[in-house]
Amino acid sequence: MIDRFVPDWLSRRARTHASATALRFGDLVWTFADLEERAAAGAASIAALSPDSAAPVALLAGNGPAFVATVHAAVRAARTLVPLNTRLAAPEIAWQLSHAGAGLLLHDARYADLALAAASLAGGVPVSLLGPDGLRAESSGVPVRGAALPLDRVQSIVHTSGTTGKPKGAVLTLGSWWWGAAGSALHLGHRRDDVWLAAMPLFHVGGLSILFRSVIGGVPVILHEGFDADRMNHALDHEGVTLVSLVAAMLAGLVEERSVTYPDQLRVALLGGGPAPAALIDRARVLGLPVAPTYGLTEAASQVTTLLPDEGAVRPGSAGSPLPQAEVRIERAGSILPPGEEGEIAVRTPTLMRGYLGQDPLAPDSWFHTGDMGRLDADGYLQVLDRRDDLIVSGGENVYPAEVESALAAHPDVIEAAVVGVADSRWGSVPVAFVVVRDGAGSDDELLAWAGEVLARYKVPRKIIRVDRLPRTAAGKILRRELRAHAER
Repeated sequence: MIDRFVPDWLSRRARTHASATALRFGDLVWTFADLEERAAAGAASIAALSPDSAAPVALLAGNGPAFVATVHAAVRAARTLVPLNTRLAAPEIAWQLSHAGAGLLLHDARYADLALAAASLAGGVPVSLLGPDGLRAESSGVPVRGAALPLDRVQSIVHTSGTTGKPKGAVLTLGSWWWGAAGSALHLGHRRDDVWLAAMPLFHVGGLSILFRSVIGGVPVILHEGFDADRMNHALDHEGVTLVSLVAAMLAGLVEERSVTYPDQLRVALLGGGPAPAALIDRARVLGLPVAPTYGLTEAASQVTTLLPDEGAVRPGSAGSPLPQAEVRIERAGSILPPGEEGEIAVRTPTLMRGYLGQDPLAPDSWFHTGDMGRLDADGYLQVLDRRDDLIVSGGENVYPAEVESALAAHPDVIEAAVVGVADSRWGSVPVAFVVVRDGAGSDDELLAWAGEVLARYKVPRKIIRVDRLPRTAAGKILRRELRAHAER
């Protein structure tokens, strides 16, 4: 049916806005016509490098033009993209490559060693180096021009940790990104002079979604390699930015020593990645930063609800109302709860993933049970009470205790381990480990070094606390609230 397809969004944008700016990265400026050229050439290269069209293409690269070009090249080549977290260790990346069945790993020069190590551990996945502006067409390749895009086609597999500690691959379609872009524009408004500042990692849905919204909506992106408070404040002050995406740690860095108010053209600062302290949001608003707290999740391709800046004063602590394409309800024990009642957040939206890789697909009309706790007010505005029972959100990154515990418990000196999050003024929360060790065990530094061999740096506990035993319920479950209270003393 024709309504299940949309025209190739980049090809159309390159025709209607050929000379308009698509990307600014330092001194480099690409128009939409430039981006179209690089996506078409990159698609031809992908086809030549990895002839199996069913095999996903993995991407290990930092924020930059090569990442942007490759995302759009994968769409043009009709290939599933697996963006990889550059902060992971080689064994973690290898697991994701194997889990996704990747047939090709593209990487930039900065992460060449990590890519080669991970590819080797994954059984010899073919690798290819990206140039500064992505892949150029192989001599035998012909640049691929845009055709209609089926909205049910899988576009991305984005891994997100599960409660067991094993990563889960959220299978997102072209429709996930299309409806996400449309819903966000309808909720936030869309202006011809919009400019989106992106400093979040592009391998996360919060960053990746900006690349699709840019092309679908014709919005230029100012891309930063990473978060730098001074550079970001300069861009907000002097480069015409109207939209920006942040997590709490970034927001804190921006306003920490600032006394000058932000310019009027900055109209929305999306704030996601976990709860932010009310005092931090209040300080930002005093400085004229139009903070818009957001509830989103990888499984729904980012945004689900957003509190508009002018609603903040009358709805403190709220994550806003659902985007036009999304529905939210609160459930407990299979029952839908009325306003004001606390329970599990359930979401239904066309941006929802097809399912987790390797698991049964979700029905098209499914309600996804997030595991997050919250409540709705009488007007349908969401308040998020907890980001999953045990989840640690550190600087916008998800850290699941079970994964860290498994790494520590693999050490021969460790009998058992439990990990909790404790408040941190910079990162929001950081992991702390409680361990029961054998007699003669090595030092805490040795245990942390062991964990650092297999875990990303942000997952490694900030400190080790040795205990004789872990507190448990009668059913044998660890009493994390007692450990957290101990850690915060």
